[in-house]
Amino acid sequence: MTEVVETRIITQRLHDRPDDSWTIEGAVASGAYEMLRKALTMDRADIQEAVKLSGLRGRGGAGFPTATKWSFLPAGSYPRYLVVNGDEGEPSTFKDRMLVERDPHQIVEGIAIAAYTIECNQAFIYLRGEFALGYERLTQAIRDANARGFLGTNIFGSGFDLEIVVHRGAGAYICGEETALLESLEGERGMPRIRPPFPAVEGLYAKPTVVNNIETLSTVPHIVRMGGEEYAKLGVDRSTGTRLFAVSGHVKKPGNYEVELGMTFRDLLFGLCGGIRDDRGIKFFIPGGASSQWMPGTDEALDTPLDMDAVGPKWGVMLGSGAVMVYDETVDPTLVGWRLAKFFAHESCGKCTPCREGTGWIEKVLYRISHGLGRPQDLDMLLDVGDSICPGLNAPFSQTTICPLGPSAVSAIVSLNRYFRDEVIAKCGVSASVGVPA
Repeated sequence: MTEVVETRIITQRLHDRPDDSWTIEGAVASGAYEMLRKALTMDRADIQEAVKLSGLRGRGGAGFPTATKWSFLPAGSYPRYLVVNGDEGEPSTFKDRMLVERDPHQIVEGIAIAAYTIECNQAFIYLRGEFALGYERLTQAIRDANARGFLGTNIFGSGFDLEIVVHRGAGAYICGEETALLESLEGERGMPRIRPPFPAVEGLYAKPTVVNNIETLSTVPHIVRMGGEEYAKLGVDRSTGTRLFAVSGHVKKPGNYEVELGMTFRDLLFGLCGGIRDDRGIKFFIPGGASSQWMPGTDEALDTPLDMDAVGPKWGVMLGSGAVMVYDETVDPTLVGWRLAKFFAHESCGKCTPCREGTGWIEKVLYRISHGLGRPQDLDMLLDVGDSICPGLNAPFSQTTICPLGPSAVSAIVSLNRYFRDEVIAKCGVSASVGVPA
């Protein structure tokens, strides 16, 4: 196999300066805030055009074009806000945490460039509450940037002012959904909003708001440095640039890897991650975080490119949060499905009836199956409950809920039925009078 290497852009500093990449001294020594200085001399429309030409798409999961999202802000409506989604709660996703802990100044610079571009003077970072070290380093980075004139009033003498506030979440997975995040930021219970109106029109405090992910904004300074067209040369088709993938599970070298989009899953899992531990076979993997449907460990699946648009039509999956969870041939897939269902049932906010009731049923039935207590009718029951959340079981692309949490729980059902139906049916052949947990 040809040697597979990372394409490091947003992770270059933390690899070059592992001992001080998060400090103001280490960051400035490696070029931090130079692209902010450059951006503040540019016309805002030119920066937005560069981001558009780059093809940058949201790295939080949805993959929506970043420049298009910025363009939705209504002209002449002020104040407007930039909200940074740092509430990384998707199971087995840990890329944003690394960026916050090890290169917070890159995030601050990206926020400042984006805020200048959209004419925003107030930004908020909604940070997952469990990121204790990240919170300390990020708040210190903001204080240091203010002290050096990189934030605050009249940045670099440009006349542009920016204040950044860090707000810690309280461990609610649902607040990773942008409208639930806005509700929480306003001091309300974290529940998704019905749209329209969309945040770009009526977001935080009912004002025009852009919500971007940590990794997305970390990329912005590099687009200013490289130019949009040059950045777009990386990647494949509409999936341009690089992306961080958090690989976990039964691989020899789990971790965060920054790769050029278009690389195959085989190159990622076997080239960079060293293959499956103990040289076992791969049974299946989840390519886009717990919310995604699964992919089998076949040659065809492994040779699929990391392309946001290609994986959906062919496999019904998404690259989502960038978390790749790998399972070897010894794993019982029904146990994996149950554990994921338990998470989603616990994290449901309860606003939508199909999700509030359905995720609980899914968790209970999968517990029964995975623990050898399956009943002959259980698979049909799971499919029926799943269909009430995702008509046609096309999870997660159709839904009867406001947000995608309910469909996320259905992903495991669809995958079990598609790839491991015989195993599920075998476990459902056992009748039991033993009760299941409430």
